[in-house]
Amino acid sequence: TCHPEAVKKLLENMQTDLRSLSMECKKKFPPVKEAAESGIVKIKTIAARNTDILAALKENSSEVVQPFLMGCGTKEPKITQLCLAAIQRLMSHEVVSEAAAGNIINMLWQLMENGLEELKLLQTVLVLLTTNTVVHDEVLSKAIVLCFRLHFTKDNITNNTAAATVRQVVTVVFERMVAEDERFKGIVEQPPPVQGNSNRRSVSTLRPSAKDAYMLFQDLCQLVNADAPYWLVGMTEMTRTFGLELLESVLNDFPEVFLQHQEFSFLLKERVCPLVIKLFSPNIKFRQGSSSAASPAPVEKPYFPICMRLLRVVSVLIKHFYSLLVTECEIFLSLLVKFLDGEKPQWLRAVAVESVHRLCVQPHLLRSFCQSYDMKQHSTKVFRDIVNALGSFIQSLFIVPNAGNPAAASAPAGQFSLPYLISGGVSGSLTTQAAFEYRGTWIPLMTVSVQGSAKATYLEMLDKVEPPSIPEGYAMSVAFSALLDLVRGITSMIERELAKEEEEAAEWRDAHPDQEWQPKPAHLVWEEMVSACWCGLLAALSLLLDASTDETATENILKAELTMASLCGRLGLVTPRDAFITAICKASLPPHYALTVLSSNAANLSSKAYSIQGQSVQIISPSSESHQQVVAVGQPLTAQPQGTVVLTAKNIQCMRTLLNLAHCHGAVLGTSWQLVLATLQHLVWILGLKPGVGGALKPGRAVEGPSTVLTTAVMTDLPVISNILSRLFESSQYLDDVSLHHLINALCSLSLEAMEMAYGNNKEPSLFAVAKLLETGLVNMDRIEILWRPLTGHLLEVCQHPNSRMREWGAEALTALIKAGLAYKHDPPLAHNQRLQLLLLNPLKELSNVLHADIRQKQLESVLQILQSQGDSLGPGWPLVLGVIGAIRNDQGESLIRTAFQCLQLVVTDFLPTMPCTCLHIVVDVAGSFGLQNQELNISLTSIGLLWNISDYFFQRGEAITQELEREEAALQKQAQEKGETLNRPFHPAPPFDCLWLCLYAKLGELCVDPRPAVRKSAGQTMFSTIAAHGTLLQQPTWHIVVWKVLFHLLDCVRRSSTTADKEKIESGGGNILIHHSRDTAEKQWAETWVLTLAGVARIFNTRRYLLQQLGDFFKAWEVLLDHIQSAALSKNNEVSLAALKSFQEILQIVTPVKDSDKPGDALAAMGVPPVLIDPLTASGPGRPLMRSDSLVERLTRYNGAELQAPPPGEESALEDSALWWSAWNTWYRTGTDSTRPPSGGTEKLSFIPSQPFLTALIQIFPALYQHIKAGFSMEDLKKLGVILHGAVSVPISSDASPFILPSYTEAVLTSLQEAVLTALDVLQKAICVGPENLQVMYPAIFEQLLLFVEFSCKPPQYGKMETKHVANAKYNQAEWVALNYVPFAERSLEVVVDLYHKTACHKAVISEKVLQNIIKTLRMPLGLKYACPSESTWKLAVSSLLKVLSIGLPVARQHASSGKFDTMWPELANAFEDFLFTKSTPPDNLSIQEFQKNEAIDVEVVQLISTEILPFANFIPKDFVGQIMAMLNKGSIHSQSPSFTEAEIDMRMREEFSKVCFETLLQFSFSNKVSTPQEGYISRMALSVLLKRSQDVLRRYVEDERLSGRCPLPRQQVTEIIFVLKAISTLMDSLKKTQPENVDGNTWAQVIALYPTLVECITCSSSEVSSALKEALGPFKDFMQPPVSRVQNGES
Repeated sequence: TCHPEAVKKLLENMQTDLRSLSMECKKKFPPVKEAAESGIVKIKTIAARNTDILAALKENSSEVVQPFLMGCGTKEPKITQLCLAAIQRLMSHEVVSEAAAGNIINMLWQLMENGLEELKLLQTVLVLLTTNTVVHDEVLSKAIVLCFRLHFTKDNITNNTAAATVRQVVTVVFERMVAEDERFKGIVEQPPPVQGNSNRRSVSTLRPSAKDAYMLFQDLCQLVNADAPYWLVGMTEMTRTFGLELLESVLNDFPEVFLQHQEFSFLLKERVCPLVIKLFSPNIKFRQGSSSAASPAPVEKPYFPICMRLLRVVSVLIKHFYSLLVTECEIFLSLLVKFLDGEKPQWLRAVAVESVHRLCVQPHLLRSFCQSYDMKQHSTKVFRDIVNALGSFIQSLFIVPNAGNPAAASAPAGQFSLPYLISGGVSGSLTTQAAFEYRGTWIPLMTVSVQGSAKATYLEMLDKVEPPSIPEGYAMSVAFSALLDLVRGITSMIERELAKEEEEAAEWRDAHPDQEWQPKPAHLVWEEMVSACWCGLLAALSLLLDASTDETATENILKAELTMASLCGRLGLVTPRDAFITAICKASLPPHYALTVLSSNAANLSSKAYSIQGQSVQIISPSSESHQQVVAVGQPLTAQPQGTVVLTAKNIQCMRTLLNLAHCHGAVLGTSWQLVLATLQHLVWILGLKPGVGGALKPGRAVEGPSTVLTTAVMTDLPVISNILSRLFESSQYLDDVSLHHLINALCSLSLEAMEMAYGNNKEPSLFAVAKLLETGLVNMDRIEILWRPLTGHLLEVCQHPNSRMREWGAEALTALIKAGLAYKHDPPLAHNQRLQLLLLNPLKELSNVLHADIRQKQLESVLQILQSQGDSLGPGWPLVLGVIGAIRNDQGESLIRTAFQCLQLVVTDFLPTMPCTCLHIVVDVAGSFGLQNQELNISLTSIGLLWNISDYFFQRGEAITQELEREEAALQKQAQEKGETLNRPFHPAPPFDCLWLCLYAKLGELCVDPRPAVRKSAGQTMFSTIAAHGTLLQQPTWHIVVWKVLFHLLDCVRRSSTTADKEKIESGGGNILIHHSRDTAEKQWAETWVLTLAGVARIFNTRRYLLQQLGDFFKAWEVLLDHIQSAALSKNNEVSLAALKSFQEILQIVTPVKDSDKPGDALAAMGVPPVLIDPLTASGPGRPLMRSDSLVERLTRYNGAELQAPPPGEESALEDSALWWSAWNTWYRTGTDSTRPPSGGTEKLSFIPSQPFLTALIQIFPALYQHIKAGFSMEDLKKLGVILHGAVSVPISSDASPFILPSYTEAVLTSLQEAVLTALDVLQKAICVGPENLQVMYPAIFEQLLLFVEFSCKPPQYGKMETKHVANAKYNQAEWVALNYVPFAERSLEVVVDLYHKTACHKAVISEKVLQNIIKTLRMPLGLKYACPSESTWKLAVSSLLKVLSIGLPVARQHASSGKFDTMWPELANAFEDFLFTKSTPPDNLSIQEFQKNEAIDVEVVQLISTEILPFANFIPKDFVGQIMAMLNKGSIHSQSPSFTEAEIDMRMREEFSKVCFETLLQFSFSNKVSTPQEGYISRMALSVLLKRSQDVLRRYVEDERLSGRCPLPRQQVTEIIFVLKAISTLMDSLKKTQPENVDGNTWAQVIALYPTLVECITCSSSEVSSALKEALGPFKDFMQPPVSRVQNGES
C-alpha cells in the first residue's frame, strides 16, 4: 500500500468519497457537507506538505475521519453506507490512529443500538480489527460486545453473520497475542513474582495484546458459567452453547498461548475445568429409565447440545493441555468412561464412544495416560479403564437389548437415512450387510470412518437441539473402529520406537563392543501399556471374532490380534502373547474342540476377570451357533475315535492368520510355538494333509473313519495352505538361534504328544511334527550344529515307537536329515570339520540300538546310499559308519543282515583305499562279526572271503598303510604323554601295521571256533593261508604274538571244544541235507577242525622255523606245540590222533641243506617259503625287507661255506638244537606210552583202542627223530622205546577194520605197523653199528626186544584183559577185537635176530649179556611145540635159525669157555635139542609122506650139526652137556615103536634116516685115534658105552621079535635097523683094533664082549640080509680070542 501509485489512488478515492458525501448532505445535513469539504482541503494540504503521506494521514486521522463519522450520525442509510465504506477504505490502508479508532467504534455502537446497517457494521468492525492493531482494551471489548449484541438480534442472517464475526474477532484477538509473543521472542523478561492467586494482579504482567486476550477468555468463561463479565461490558444476553463453542475453538486453535503463559494456564485450571465438571453433572447423575418421582430431588436431564459440546471441549483439553491438567484429565476420562455405561441414554453413549474413538487415534496421548495414571501408585488406571470400558461397551451391546431407545427400535424406514448416508447408501439386501451376530443379537456394521481418523457424526451435530436417534449398529461400529485404531496406533508407535532403539543399540555396540547396552526406561511404559490393555482388548476382540460374519471384519480382528501377539512377543510379555495366540488358535479350530494346550491356557486367562467400576469383564467363550459357511468335515485328532468335526471358512481364515503369524513373527513366538504348531497340527489332520517327501504336507485321503469331506472352496485353498505351511518352516532359516530352539522344542513336544496318542493302537498317527522337524532341519543345514542334538535325539525316540507308521516316518526324517547333512556344502567343508561330521553321523549309529527291524532296514539302506554318494569323503566318519554296518545281532533276521552285508561288501570292494588306515581294524572286526552271525551261513562264509580280500589289500598297500599308521601312532603317543597316560590299544607293543594283521588273525581265530563246521573250516583255511602268504610282512617280535596269542590260543580253544563236544548223532544238516557218517556228531565235526588247526600251526612252524627260532622263547613255543600234538594224538579220536602224528612228522621233517648258494629261490623253496614272496627279497623293491638283521640268503651262503656239512637253515645253536629234539622225543615217548598202554579195567567198559594207521605213524616217527637224538640216546631210552614198540604191536584191531588191514591168514605178510617197528629197531641197530663203543652195550637190549617179538609166533601178546579171538577162528562179526596174525612178524623178527647175531656175536656186550642163551631159550618154545605151532613155518624157521645162530655162536662160546659166560647156555641148548628132536606134539593127520620126509631131513640136519659143531670139541664143553647129547643121540638111534601101528603107518612114521644118523654119530664118536685132551677121551668113552648099550638093546629086541613073529617077516624098518646095528658093530670092532689099548676103557671091553652071545642068538634069523651082516659082525671077534696082554690092566690105571 505504500506504493506511490497506491497512495495517489487513495488520495483520489478519499477526495471522491468526501465529495460524494458533501453532495449527499448538501441539502439535509449542511454541517456534514462543510466538514466533508474542509476534509478535502485538509487532505490536499497533507499530501502537499509531507513526503510520507500515509504517516501524516494517520497522524491526522481523527480529523480525516470526522466528516465520515458525522455522516454516519445522520442515520441515513445511503449516507451511512457511503461513510462506512470510506472508513473501511481508510482502515484497510492502515491510516487510522488509536483515537480515531475509538471514535469509529463509538459511532458503530450507536448505529448498533439503533439497529442500523447491522451487516455493514459487522463488516466494518472486522476490517478495523483485522487490518491493524490500534484497537485495544475497552475499545476492543466494546467492539467485541457490539458483535455479540448483533448475534442475538431477531434477524437470522445477522445472527449468523455476527456469530461468524465473533468467532473471527476472538481469533484475531488471540492471533495478535501470538504475533506479539513472536515479536518479543528474543527478549527474556523477568516476570515479577506472582503473589496470591488473584487473576487481577497477574494481568498487570501481560503485554497489551496478551492482556486483551486474557480478559476476553476470562469473560467467556464467566459468560458460560452464567456470571457477569469483567471486561465485555454491555453484554445483554449469551448462550452456553455458543460460549462453549468459542472456548473450544480458542483452546483448539491457540494451545501454545495457554501453555506458554502462566496466567492463561491458571485460567484453564481455575476456570475452565471446574466449569466443565460443573456442567457435566446432569449427565453423570442421570440414569436412563429411572422415574424422577422416585428420586428426592428432580434430576436435571442431560441436554444434548451442551453435553456434546462439553465432550468436544474435553477432547480438546485432553488433546492439548493434558500435561497441564493431569488431575483434571483424570476426572474427565473417568467421566467419559462412565458415559459408556449401559444405563446412559443411547445418544450419550454414542457421543461418548465417538470421544473415546478420538482418544484412540492418538497413541502418544494414550501413552501419556499410561505414564501419568496407570504407572503411578494410588492413581486410577485410566488407560486400562478406557480399554476395558470399550470392551464392556461392546459386550453390553450384544447382551443388553436395545430398550433404551424405543425410537430406534421401532423407527420407521425414513429414519434410517443417516446410517445409509454413512455407509454409502443401500446396497443389496440387508442380509448381505456386514454384521456381528452373537447369541441371537444381530448388529450391523457400518463404515464409520477412515482407519486411523476419528470422524465423528454426532459430535459434529452442533445445530441439533434434540438428541438424534442413533441407528442400530452405529455405536458398535464406532467402538469397533476405536478398538482397531487403538491396537494399530499403539503397536505401530511402539514398534517404531523399538526399531529406533535397536538401531541405537547396534550403533552403541559398534562403538563400545565391550559394554552392555542398557535399554531405555521407555520399555517400562510400553510393557505397562500392553499389560494394561491386553485383557480388555482380547475380551472384546475374541467376542467380535466369534460374532463376526464379515470376512473383512474378521480379517481386521485377526490382524489386530496378530499385531498384539507379535508386539507382546517383542516386548517379552509371555502371558498376553500366549493369550492372543490362543485366541487365534481357538478360532481356527472347530467350536469346543478339545485341545489341551489351548484350554489350559484359556483357563489361566478366564480367571483374570477385570472389574471396571463394579462391572466385570469376562473373557467370553465362543458361541457355538455359527452362521458360517462350512467348508470341510474331518476327523478330530484324538486318541479315542470320535465323530466328525466341521471347519468353516472363518476357521480357515484364522488358520491363515496363524500361519502368517508364525511366518512373519516366528522370532518372537518363543514357547507359544507349542500353541501354534499344536493347532496347525490339528487343522492339518482335520483337512487330511499327509507328509510327503522332504516333510512337505500334501492333500491325501484320510486312512480310516468317514473320509474327510472338503468343499471345492477349501480344495483350492489346500495347496496354498500346504505351500504356506512349507514356507513357514522354510522361513525358520531366518529365525535367530533361540527362536529356532523354541520352534524345535515345540515340534518335539507336539511329536511326543502324537507318540503318546499313537501308543497302543495302530491308528494312523499324526506325523505333522515329525514331518516339520524334517523340513526345519533341511532348511537350517547351514547352522545344523545348534539344533542337531535336540532334533535327532527326538527323532531317535520316534524311531523306537511301536506304531509302525510313526517310526517309519521317524526313520525317514532322521535318515533324510543325515543324508542331507552329509551332502550339504558346509563352510568349512565337512572334510575339515571332523566334529560336525561325527555329529551328523552319530544318530545313524544310535539307530543301531533300535530293535525294530524296519528301522534297521531303513538305517542300513541309508548307509548304502551314503556310501554310494559320499563314500569317498567320509574320512573320520568311517568308524561310525562301520559301527552301524557291524551292529548286527543274531535276533535280527536274515534280510537285515543281508542288507548290512551288502554295505560291507561295498566298503571292502570300493572304499578301503579312501578310508583312514586307522579304520581298517574296524573293517576287520565288522567282517568278523558277519562271519560270527548265525542267521545266514552263506554270509558267514562270504565274509571270511572278504577277510581274505582285506588281507590282500593290506599286503598290496603295506608301505602306505604303515606310513599312515605310524604317523597316527606318533600323534597318539604324544597325546598320551601329555596326559601322562600310557597308550592303550590292542597288541600294543607291536608296530601298528602288525597290529592290523594281528586283529585280522584274531578275528579269523574267533571264526575258527565258530559252532558251524563249515565256517570253522573256511576260517581255518583262510587264516593259515594268510599267515603263509603274508606272514613275511610281520616284524619279528610280532611273530611272538602270532604264535602265542593267535595260534596257541586257537589251539587251546579248539582242543577245549573238541574234548567237550557232544557225541549225540545229528540226524540231518537242516533241511534235507544228508550228513556223511564220518561227520554226524558234533564231536566228529570238531575233530575235523582240530585236525585242520593243528596241521596249520605245524605247517607254520615248519615253514617259518628260521624266523621263529630267532624269537627268544622258541623252545617254550616248541614245547607248547608238542604238548598240543601230544594231546591231539592221545585224543580218543582216530582222525585227530592220526593227524596229530602227521603234524608231528611235519615239524620234525628235516630240510635238506642247499648245495648251490647262488639260487635264493631254491633256498627258500627248500624251506617251504612260497615263491611269491621271493621277489621283494631279491629286488630292492618297495616291499618291506624280509629279515631285519641280514638277508636269509647271505646266512645260507655263510653256512654252506663252512667245512662241516651245512645244518638245516635257521638252526643257529650248536649244530643242532638238541634240546628241541629231546623235547620232541619226550613228547613221542609220552604219546607212545599213553597210546599203547593196555586198558587196566575189565573188558565190559571198552576203552578207546588206537588204530593201526595211528600206531604205524607213531612208530614211523621214531627213525627220523632218532637221527637227532642218537648222541644222547641211552639204555634207559632204549628201554622206553622197547615198551612202546611192544605195546604198539600188541594192540588188536577192531573187527570191522580187520578186512582192510589183515592179510589173509595164509599170506605171510607183515602189517605196516609191524614193518615200522622192525624198521625202528633196524635204524637203532645200524646206528649202534657205526656208533661209538659206548653204544654197543645196547645190542643185548635190541636182541631182547626182538626175541620178545619172536615169542609172538607161539604166544600172541595179550592187550590188557581184553579177549581177542584169533583171526583164523574169528568170524568178523562175532568178535569185536581181532588179534593180528603175528607169525610173519615173529618170523621176520627171528630173521633179524639171526642177521644181527651174525654181525654181533663177538661183541663184548653180546657175550656178557648171554644173548646166545636168550636166543636159544626163545627158540625152545617153537622148537618144542613143533607141530603144535600156530604156523608150520614157524618151527622150521626156528630150526634153521638155531642152526645159523649156533654155527656162529658155538665157536664164540668155545672161545670164551673158560670165562664161564656161556655156562648157563649149555643146559638150555641141550633142552632145546631135546624138546625139538623128541617133540610131544604129533604131526597132523594129513601130513603126506613127502612132507614127513622133509621134516625128517630137518631132524637129521640138527644131528649133523651136533656131530660137526659140538661133539668134535667135547673137551671145551661141560661133561654133563655132552652126556645129555649122547643120551639124546642114543634115544634117537633106537626105534621104540609100539607094534600096534599098521605096517604102512609104522613104515611112514619111523624116522629111519634120523635113527641112522644118530647111530652113526654115536658111532663116529665111539672111537677116536686123535685123543688130544682128556675131555675128548671122555666123549669117546661116553659115546662108546652108549653105542654098545644101544646095540645090545636092538639085538635083543630083534631076537625077541623074530621068535614071536614066527613065519611072518619083520617090518622092513626093523630089519634095516638090525642090519645097521650089525654093520655098526663090525665098524666098531675095526675101530677098537686101531685104538691104543690105553684109550679104551675096560668097561668098554666088557660091553663089547657082552655083545657076542647076543649076536650068536641072531643066527637063527630068516632074513638073508641080516645073515650076511651078521657074518661080517662076528668076524672081528677073532681078535678077542687071544689071551689078554698084561698091559691091559696097566691101561686101566
